[in-house]
Amino acid sequence: MKIRALARLAAGVALVVTAPAFTQSTSGGAKYGSFGVDLTAQKAGVRPGDDFWTFANGGWNERTQIAADRASAGYGVLLTVEAEANVRAILDDMAKNPAAYGASGKQVGDFYATWMDAAGIEARGTAPLKPYLGKIAAVNDLAGLQVLFASPGYAAPVELGVIPDLADPTRYTAVAGQGGLGMPRDYYLLDGEKYVAFRTAYRAYVQKIQELAGIPDASARADAIVALETAIAKQQWSPEQSRDIAKLNDPQPLSGLEAKAPEFDWALMLKTAGLDSSPTVLMTQNTAITAIGKILVATPLQTWKDYLAYRFVSDHAQFLPKAFDDTRFGFYSTTLNGVQVQRDRWKRGIQLTNGALGEAVGAIYVAKHFPPAAKAQMSELIENLRAAYQERITGSTWMDDATRKAALAKLAAFEPRIGHPDKYIDYAALKVERGDVLGNAMRAGEFQHQLQLQRFPKPVDRSLWEMTPQTVNAYYNPLANQITFPAAILQPPYFDPDADPAVNYGAIGAIIGHEMGHGFDDQGSMFGPTGKFENWWTDAAKKGFKERTAALAAQYNAFEPIPGTKINGALTLGENIGDLGGVEAAYAAYQKYQAKHGKAKVIDGLTGDQRFFLSYAQAWQSKARENAQRQQLLTDPHSPPMFRVNGIVRNVDAWYKAFDIKPGDALYLPPEQRVHIW
Repeated sequence: MKIRALARLAAGVALVVTAPAFTQSTSGGAKYGSFGVDLTAQKAGVRPGDDFWTFANGGWNERTQIAADRASAGYGVLLTVEAEANVRAILDDMAKNPAAYGASGKQVGDFYATWMDAAGIEARGTAPLKPYLGKIAAVNDLAGLQVLFASPGYAAPVELGVIPDLADPTRYTAVAGQGGLGMPRDYYLLDGEKYVAFRTAYRAYVQKIQELAGIPDASARADAIVALETAIAKQQWSPEQSRDIAKLNDPQPLSGLEAKAPEFDWALMLKTAGLDSSPTVLMTQNTAITAIGKILVATPLQTWKDYLAYRFVSDHAQFLPKAFDDTRFGFYSTTLNGVQVQRDRWKRGIQLTNGALGEAVGAIYVAKHFPPAAKAQMSELIENLRAAYQERITGSTWMDDATRKAALAKLAAFEPRIGHPDKYIDYAALKVERGDVLGNAMRAGEFQHQLQLQRFPKPVDRSLWEMTPQTVNAYYNPLANQITFPAAILQPPYFDPDADPAVNYGAIGAIIGHEMGHGFDDQGSMFGPTGKFENWWTDAAKKGFKERTAALAAQYNAFEPIPGTKINGALTLGENIGDLGGVEAAYAAYQKYQAKHGKAKVIDGLTGDQRFFLSYAQAWQSKARENAQRQQLLTDPHSPPMFRVNGIVRNVDAWYKAFDIKPGDALYLPPEQRVHIW
């Protein structure tokens, strides 16, 4: 469905995440340095108490250039490159020998081979667009317009989808939310030279895309389209508002939708989307939908048709001749993110194939690249982190007994998923044709749509994954109380069986703790052990929690990564809570490890505690182009990596002791100003 992002409803998805446990191998040395940390990455002369991220990563930062085809550099990029190379070998073989892999192998091979046939795409020109633009041209009233709004592959100002019901996460419900923009919302609204330039470039892009598609009067149409999107942007909820679960939770029957936004033909749209059997629809961002309804009827039908045509061409430009692809890259990658060079075609093909047939590829990836022992090691570390959280929650002084009991029940109910799904998606119904790259993309979208509709009347399938095994990432799902760690992340530097245990606890331990922490962040804490949206807090405990989280948000509001653009403490609060809880729980787990195995020895002049915090800092070894970071600050719930380090360690008492941090150091906070939550 169109609003797949809502399926995680403010769930924490870390930018780079985890791996297996702390068992130390004797097969050889650690991949990084002598014990798992690259000490050459440090910068001499920087005091840890003044800038801990630069203390750990400053040397690397100075010597590292961001690749011309990337918006950022760092460990997350390195691991993605490695995963792409592994998947490429699989896809190249599938493209050459599809029959050797069975039915899904032929589908994957044909999909990838068709994308790689750039000459064929060029030769077909704009002909593949005609049936889709023809559907738009045939629209002659608002009813026909809304049929396309509710159809896969077409843009819409209000989007429909499916998620587990917040009141009963064992069943699915329909959901409606805001959509419809070609840029991040705030880029339409903010003042200043930078944003004026973005808007000017976007207006030119809208015109150029239409010209390439042979649409007449492209200049006038571009003016109307940008004006329409700007009007929508003015009514949309901000990113921080859109992560507030309580405000998003507005389930409405059909009559309620019709009362709140009568301009939409909800019965028609829900029927078109296959969701008319849903007794209620979760009306997220309700006031925005109400306002967009008024825009719907106030805007000429032709402008809406122009909007749909432009968006269809723009959204599918990569499947069209090079001029379309390059134009889209020039705006979205170069102008908005500062990336100068298009990625190699095979790399982009891997991303597209993973998106369309990801679990078919993932099954082979797992067989080739995921050792079974990693799952056992990962399970061990997760249980160590669970035990550390249990200790910390039990010993919390600000929670009352009733809330503490409920928190422990939720912790006990966490379900970890490691490496890969127990069962993979069957793609037999997806028709893939060699030579029809746009059609393959559209049919892949329709396949996912139909897959959702098949699941919709049945109980929620908790075995489904939101990420493929070859994805370098991890996530927490509050609607199922699950933490999920794909296979591709289970490798150095996040986990290295030859590294010092302090390093594994500081890297993966902290990030596994981060994912667990999302169950107790400002939004995840509104869900119970089964994933139901429910209040398990007493008023007194909730007051104490909000005092602490407000203090953490205030700390982050003061950080200014780019002159004139600060971190939004409300937008990033959930991730910052996850980071803080993750580090403190991982450190507690590491102390338990030492209690069992003996106090860590000094290595290369560094104590075990120092190695723990250095490992944590180097796990966030990353740098980004200014425009990419600007977009992150306005839209992303994650703080920039430097502040995921400096903003966290200054609240951790053990860090002060490990590095002898004193008053006068730039990051120093008096004990009474340090935030401790979990």
